[in-house]
Amino acid sequence: MRLLFLAVLRPHTGNAVTAQRVRAHLEAAGHVCVLKDAFDFESPSEIANLILAENCEAALALHLYRGGRLLQGHQIPFGIIFGGTDVNEDANQEEKNTVMGRVLEEARFAVAFTESMKEMAQAQWVDPVFTREVKAKVRRAAGVRLIGEMPQEDLHAVVKNCFAVVNSSVSEGMSAAILEAMDLEVPVLARNIPGNAAVVKHEVTGLLFSNPQEFVHLAKRLLSEPALEKEIVVNGREYVRRYHSWQVERHTYQQLIRKLEGSTED
Repeated sequence: MRLLFLAVLRPHTGNAVTAQRVRAHLEAAGHVCVLKDAFDFESPSEIANLILAENCEAALALHLYRGGRLLQGHQIPFGIIFGGTDVNEDANQEEKNTVMGRVLEEARFAVAFTESMKEMAQAQWVDPVFTREVKAKVRRAAGVRLIGEMPQEDLHAVVKNCFAVVNSSVSEGMSAAILEAMDLEVPVLARNIPGNAAVVKHEVTGLLFSNPQEFVHLAKRLLSEPALEKEIVVNGREYVRRYHSWQVERHTYQQLIRKLEGSTED
């Protein structure tokens, strides 16, 4: 089957990595996956022309709003993979919420990485003004460096040489950074929000903090308690192997695509 796959493909981002991984799963099953950046298209009519030109029989979108809205009304079956910000943030904007609801009505299936992702409704944007404030504070802070995007292999090499990985997000769907840290056997310190708490069990697979003071306290514990660090590392790696196996993920996507194959025969 020839599949059109729409995703946001900005280099070295979580969505781009996820899109590449899902494409590999589908191609391993013998499908042809035409992966395109959703930001390259402005209207469904452009997608209609692409579908004809590529002879696509079905479609998949990573992100309910950015990709999903472009797949409506093309008379080919499609599925949706929630991206995180669609559920966490776009759902709180009335116009986008309405569009996404219509997309879901037409979609044959939807994939959520965690149970909590289905329930999230409130989140905040990190706007450019806030970003500038953060960068300014970092420049004034001794011992703090702000590093830009880097290829995944380089990033993993850096992470392996770190004492811990900290996730301070105020909104997450499923943090690939947390799962990668666990797989690389690096302890995780994460803000206690639903998306993080869905994959980090406090003092078992990582440490969860709710405020800066608690973060400092837990970081000091991690430094002073080697047994705690070892337990977190072992449990985190086992959690990833058991619940986030790429083999299981591959099989699941291949099974879902079979639903689209059946739809083309209707």
